[in-house]
Amino acid sequence: MSIKKKSTTIAIFDNIRGESLSFGKMLESIRKSDEISQVELAKKMKISKAFLCDIEKSRRPVSLEKAIQFAKVLGYSEYQFVAKALEDQVKNAGLKVNIVLEAA
Repeated sequence: MSIKKKSTTIAIFDNIRGESLSFGKMLESIRKSDEISQVELAKKMKISKAFLCDIEKSRRPVSLEKAIQFAKVLGYSEYQFVAKALEDQVKNAGLKVNIVLEAA
């Protein structure tokens, strides 16, 4: 699957669910659709399976650096992963906005 095709996956997941996915749910959906186990992804990320599970269940926030690392490891757009992480942070602050990032 090409990166361009993969980058549209997030938008497709958003449309299916009817609302914007959290970073954790997006990550879980992508991981499952790419048939990667939590154990395998945790090893690639050099984090524990429990930490990954907490991220997927939105119990732990994701730093922008970690969002970039997830994108690189999974082969997806860094911009989309960072935007999702930022959306979660802004949503947790009580604001409802969509984040769109573009290269400078």
